[in-house]
Amino acid sequence: MSRIGKLPITIPNGVTVASEKDIVTVKGPKGELKRKIHSTIKVVIEQDRVIVNRSFDDKEQRALHGLYRALINNMVSGVSEGFKKSLEIVGVGYKAEMKSDRIIFNLGYSHPIVLIPPKEISVTVTGQIVEISGIDKELVGHVAAKIRSFRPPEPYKGKGIKYVGEYIKRKAGKAAV
Repeated sequence: MSRIGKLPITIPNGVTVASEKDIVTVKGPKGELKRKIHSTIKVVIEQDRVIVNRSFDDKEQRALHGLYRALINNMVSGVSEGFKKSLEIVGVGYKAEMKSDRIIFNLGYSHPIVLIPPKEISVTVTGQIVEISGIDKELVGHVAAKIRSFRPPEPYKGKGIKYVGEYIKRKAGKAAV
């Protein structure tokens, strides 16, 4: 049996989980999330925990078992606590600023880059730190990866956009003759 899939998900206070056919709905103090699940995966909701079961025991079903257990667990923790990613902008002249619902990045290109984040995500810019938060872990990670892709950190000086706490392995530059 899948080691991840067989673990029960504990439901914290203030969170409700409902399952209708192939749709799991999780409601909590921060919002509501819905996800369609595979038809062979069954979700059993008990008093204070959720158990995910599978119909068959082949390789694909074992993979889906752990996947959907992890996705439902992320939904439960998202509506109760939320998720947050922080990015750091490193480089002379590199900056980001909020203008109403848009984020404008000046990253050394000939033009500024404008990003309109999804409604479900809140983005704050303070100095050189960009914080992305929301209840959907997948969407928070996707927006953070999109912002990082505008100017990934380079290995010589470390300039670019990186996650806070990310280690950039440095290379030696050209040797002076």
